[in-house]
Amino acid sequence: MLHSSKFIDEAKVYVKGGDGGNGCSAFRREKFVPRGGPSGGDGGRGGDVIFEASRHYNTLFHLRMNPEHTADRGRHGEGSQKTGRNGDSRIVKVPIGTVVYDWYTAEQIHDFTEDGEQFVVARGGRGGRGNQHFATPTHQAPTEQEDGIPGQQFTLRLEMKLLADVGLVGFPNAGKSTLISRLSAAKPEIAAYPFTTKEPVLGVVSMDEYGTQTFIMADIPGLIEGASEGHGLGITFLRHVERTRVLLHLIDLSDFNENRPVDAYNVIQNELGSFSEKLLTKPQIVVATKVDSLQDPTRLEELEAFCKEREIPLHVISAITGKGLKELKGATWKMVSEAVVEPEPEDTEKLTRRQKDAADRLLNL
Repeated sequence: MLHSSKFIDEAKVYVKGGDGGNGCSAFRREKFVPRGGPSGGDGGRGGDVIFEASRHYNTLFHLRMNPEHTADRGRHGEGSQKTGRNGDSRIVKVPIGTVVYDWYTAEQIHDFTEDGEQFVVARGGRGGRGNQHFATPTHQAPTEQEDGIPGQQFTLRLEMKLLADVGLVGFPNAGKSTLISRLSAAKPEIAAYPFTTKEPVLGVVSMDEYGTQTFIMADIPGLIEGASEGHGLGITFLRHVERTRVLLHLIDLSDFNENRPVDAYNVIQNELGSFSEKLLTKPQIVVATKVDSLQDPTRLEELEAFCKEREIPLHVISAITGKGLKELKGATWKMVSEAVVEPEPEDTEKLTRRQKDAADRLLNL
């Protein structure tokens, strides 16, 4: 069961590992034990703060409501060489697809891709040594002991990226929500005004009745010119396109759309490239939508000539009448099957200044 229907894809959190317990300074004084000596025990180790990916969460909403996470401290050492108890670790659940960044340096710390995957984000401090460790032949009654080491503490920025095979991109009202509702069981809200979809919608598309061949499609909220600089809703969701293997670029053919199809294509491609050049290298299919409302045939002719010149696959569909949906579905499955999954970079990835500034603006809303 999903914990929240509200889609929150960024959160600022503070984490701190538990402090180590202090070592004890004590001496063993018991009857019939003439040579008792120092007996101070060690302090316990502080607990860790551990992030764990969970399929039961689909947003970061719970972390926005509870942004501080501190593990238990270790208990102090006691006499008779008793070591203090270790502090309990704090396990914090995050959605699959969460990327953890250092808030101040923007360095990527970890990327969660599998259910149950764990990563220690703040280690607990080591416990201090008791005075029993400081005894020497010439210093037989030491009173020295060590304090525990404080646990690590960090301010982190969590960013959630959807894990989908296919991403739908295009201007608002290009027909993305209608298409995903026709190809999958997803039921996004659909209306005749821009920005109807205000959060990404995932749908599972099955190629057969038994569900043995499926791919996940993500309806990304509509982009507009300037999205990569924070205009509209685009900057909030452009990051989700990065993980898709194939892009379906939807273009509205209807005469009600004031943008010419080729111009609309170029605007969206420019926004994708401005956010990340990697997006321009992904396999892509251009999908001309709303052909049932097309009155001016030159709109389609221009787009066909444009795609043919650049060797871009083009499919003409009507999600309302069903025209071209079967062919598009098959072509998408073929492209997804052939797409090479790029490994995540091993070195530390840094956000561009534009991305970080835009993220900061969103978190301050």
